[in-house]
Formats: sequence, structure tokens, C-alpha cells
Amino acid sequence: MPSWRTGLAALFAIAVMGCATPTAPPERAYTGRFAATAINGARNDSVSGHFSIEVRGNRQVIDLATPVGTTIARVEIEPGRAQATGPQLRTASGPDAEELVEQLVGWRLPVTGLADWLEGRPDPSRPARTQMNGPRVSAIEQDGWTIRIDEYSPTTNKPRRLSLERAMRGREPALSVRLIVDDPAG
Repeated sequence: MPSWRTGLAALFAIAVMGCATPTAPPERAYTGRFAATAINGARNDSVSGHFSIEVRGNRQVIDLATPVGTTIARVEIEPGRAQATGPQLRTASGPDAEELVEQLVGWRLPVTGLADWLEGRPDPSRPARTQMNGPRVSAIEQDGWTIRIDEYSPTTNKPRRLSLERAMRGREPALSVRLIVDDPAG
């Protein structure tokens, strides 16, 4: 019969192994810069900064930060569920990631389809139209957004510069988002 010391040692070893288990690297990861402008009549609001996106299976984590690194928002998306953390660490959760971001930062940004658009394709789970330029997608229309792929990276053969536009809808302002994706280091 094992003593309590043996049991405690075994429990400690399991705890240490659990802590030492590294997090698996993401299947896909992107970093870069963004600039977004909301136009509502004569009023224009802008924000710019850095973004990072990690994709692990059906889970996405999107971080937006100011040019000096202050967090603007973190969005975690899983099928049927999203959680967003915004300024002053305000948190909201629910099924619609775009709605949560709008609650926290004031704009409905296109976070759900972003990881697919950065691959140069529409999100396959929702209706979309694409335009081709030879073998590459040059534009995507999805979720009320028009996504133009302005430049592909010669290193990754994936979109490097993207322009996202959404027309004014009701009380929602027209939005323009520009993305520049970093090439992977190495």
C-alpha cells in the first residue's frame, strides 16, 4: 500500500508534467498592421495599430493593439461562441464576434472571416462571391464586405496587402480597413 508521501510525490510529478507541457503551436498565425476608418456623414473616426491572429482547429484568437502596443481588443472565436475583451478589460461574450467587438470598441469589424481572407479565400461556412485574376483570388464579397487583395507576398504566395470595405448600413457607418501582413521571419 503506497504511503501518503508516495501519493503526494506522484501528484506533484503529475502537476509538474502538466505545467511543463508546452502549448502546441498554432496551425496558422498572422501578424501585421491595420488602419480602420469609420465614415458616418461628415464624421470620420480612425484607428490604427498592429494585429495578430492564431488559428488552432476551429478556434481563432485575434489581438488588436495600438502602434505602441496598448491592447485595443482581444477576440476569441469558436463555433457558436465568441468572447471579446476591450478597453479597460471590459469583456462580452455571445454567439456573434462582430457584435461583441462593436459593443466594446464601437465598430463592427470583420473578425470572423479574417483568417480565411488572409489565406486568399472566403470563409467556406458562409455564402460568398469571388473574383479571380488568373489562378489567384483578387476580390471576395462576403458578410457585407468587399475584400480586395491588392498584393500577394512573393515569399508565402498569400495575401500581403488587403483592402476591406463595407458601405453604410442604416445607422452603421461605412467602414474601410487596410491590412498589411508581415512575411514570416526566417
